[in-house]
Amino acid sequence: MYVSKLVNDLPPSGIRAFFDLVMGMKDVVSLGVGEPDFVTPWHIREKAIYSLEQGFTTYTSNKGMPELRKDICAFLKDRYDLRYDWDNEMLITVGVSEALDLVCRAILEPGEKVIIHEPCFVAYAPMVKLAGGVPIPLITTAEEGFKVTPEKLEKAWQKGTKAFLINYPCNPTGASYTRQELLALAKVAQKKDMLVISDEVYDELTYDFDHTPFASLPGMRERVIYLNGFSKSYAMTGWRMGWAAGNEKILAAMTKIHQYLVMCAPITGQIAAREAITNGRENVLAMKKEYDRRRNYIVASLNELGLECHRPQGAFYAFPSIKNLKMSSMDFAKELLETQKVALVPGGAFGSQCADHVRISYASSYDNLREAVRRIRIYLEGRHG
Repeated sequence: MYVSKLVNDLPPSGIRAFFDLVMGMKDVVSLGVGEPDFVTPWHIREKAIYSLEQGFTTYTSNKGMPELRKDICAFLKDRYDLRYDWDNEMLITVGVSEALDLVCRAILEPGEKVIIHEPCFVAYAPMVKLAGGVPIPLITTAEEGFKVTPEKLEKAWQKGTKAFLINYPCNPTGASYTRQELLALAKVAQKKDMLVISDEVYDELTYDFDHTPFASLPGMRERVIYLNGFSKSYAMTGWRMGWAAGNEKILAAMTKIHQYLVMCAPITGQIAAREAITNGRENVLAMKKEYDRRRNYIVASLNELGLECHRPQGAFYAFPSIKNLKMSSMDFAKELLETQKVALVPGGAFGSQCADHVRISYASSYDNLREAVRRIRIYLEGRHG
């Protein structure tokens, strides 16, 4: 057999597998892919274009442009009073996905365990496995707002657990955490001597309270590997710009792998990222305001249709239950696509316990959301009729 058993046994992305069905279909209202419908703001694109005209086409430092690392550190200091050394505790990566891959490979010995909450982003468990680790699922429920509780975190811990991986605001549920809730989780991490891998790429899209970085909590800075990037908040998905910050020794190990893996993130994207983080705040707030308007509409509409949906506190996803339809999320998604041409993601993609939910992205225009709701209503009325 030419392919390794580990890779062969990994399932394909549940998101992409479903959207292979959508390719080529006409008149589809797609609420599936987690990508802003906004174009990267012009001043960011212009800065990148001008950099090419000026001839900035070379490698950068493996760690990323010093100027960008300094800009991110200045932002974290001003915004959260969170201080990192730009040279030794900050790494620019090819999206947050690379950062997550790097940290898993940098910290895990074969067989070591990582607690991962479910529902969660589809890549988390596979990346742990590819690094030789063992993912330990921690199941959250709608009744809990899809949040990890300190009791569940402590119960999930097993001998050989190296880290706890958390994403907030969360893809696919939109769940997030107040400072007090995070403090309770931090106590468990300290008690059990766990590292915390914190993916906060949706941090700027927190609606109901202020976002608190896990690394800003007392005693947690050296224990947290803080992952973030530009894709979601700045509508820069295709630029593939992420970063990692944290403990100097862990960042050095991640950088070593990064050197061999990709050399450095593309210089054009790094220059665009500098413009985003230094002059993009107004854009972020405008997009966030529109996402919040859509959130209010889609959550109210889904509940009105009888698809029970908790209120997401961040990101741009709704995660309604279809339990009362007595069908799997895959069957529901396929039927809705085939009969009404509305595309969403079956919940099973995000965890074994999520087959009675679906993910709806409201990173789509308000008009698209209204049309999708109209079509879903027709589908549900047809079933009941």
